[in-house]
Amino acid sequence: MDPRADKWIEAGLAEMARHGIDGVRVEVLAKNLGVTKGGFYRRFKDRPALLDSILRSWSAGRVAAIEQQTSLGGATARERLRGLIRLYAERINMQAMGVELAIRQWARADSAAAAAVATVDAARLKNVAQLYRATGMTQEEADAQAFLFYCFIFGQSLLFLERDPRRRSRLIAASAAKLVE
Repeated sequence: MDPRADKWIEAGLAEMARHGIDGVRVEVLAKNLGVTKGGFYRRFKDRPALLDSILRSWSAGRVAAIEQQTSLGGATARERLRGLIRLYAERINMQAMGVELAIRQWARADSAAAAAVATVDAARLKNVAQLYRATGMTQEEADAQAFLFYCFIFGQSLLFLERDPRRRSRLIAASAAKLVE
């Protein structure tokens, strides 16, 4: 893809994190990028084309990330699971979480967004379940544990425990221990 089109997609994701799908407007993105709307129309037919590109970019990026993050590369499955928990629970990426929530909200009313979310969720669950399978679980146990793993990853990021960071750290460590037994 055109690197300048990628800038529009990145700007669209950033705006989506702040204001949801309705905030992704050509005029706003052009202003944020410091360019004219004409630059947009040289790269995209219209706003729906941009939104489609945003969905494809987000989906492909999330699937590639989880595949890379779950590859063992010399680590044991339990080490990789602990690493994933540290990656997603120790520091919350507010923009990434904003995008995730905005796309999931969008998916409630749009079939293309719903399909993208379903693809990402399936990849996440499949790859984490494979790690649990490598620890000796049956497929059914691994699928259930992968589901719990993602309930924890997303749920903990939505809880406001920052007023007591030590308590949050202890809860995450205890939860991680349960998830990686």
